[in-house]
Amino acid sequence: MASHFQFSNFAIRFFIALVLVFLTFNPSGYSFYHWTTLQTFALPVLVLMGVVLMIGWVIFLRATLRSLGAIGIILAAALFACMAWVAIYYDMLIIGSTLFVYLILVIVSAVLGIGMSWSHIRRRMSGQADMDDVDQ
Repeated sequence: MASHFQFSNFAIRFFIALVLVFLTFNPSGYSFYHWTTLQTFALPVLVLMGVVLMIGWVIFLRATLRSLGAIGIILAAALFACMAWVAIYYDMLIIGSTLFVYLILVIVSAVLGIGMSWSHIRRRMSGQADMDDVDQ
């Protein structure tokens, strides 16, 4: 089966990763973290939200770990961290600012989005398929 992976496919995965990360925590105060610490919702609702978020995290983390591996995750995170370091070095970003927190959240989302898409990207670049992709 031919793969027709396009940028829009990656964008969808990245957007879903953004939603997952920002629903879990963000500095605006509208996140699962804040809802649990401030006890905004009843316990059964919080548990339901927690289980849904956990399912999303397991799907994304498992796919990312399987496609990138530990070294790939470290390299992707290091690339984005170095980019942030350059921005900090040239005073475009201040450590501890709200913008810095948002940047970290976007970096985590980018690593998860790349991890969800990497098998498709690698197959498109090299023509090599993962064993999970090969039909029996």
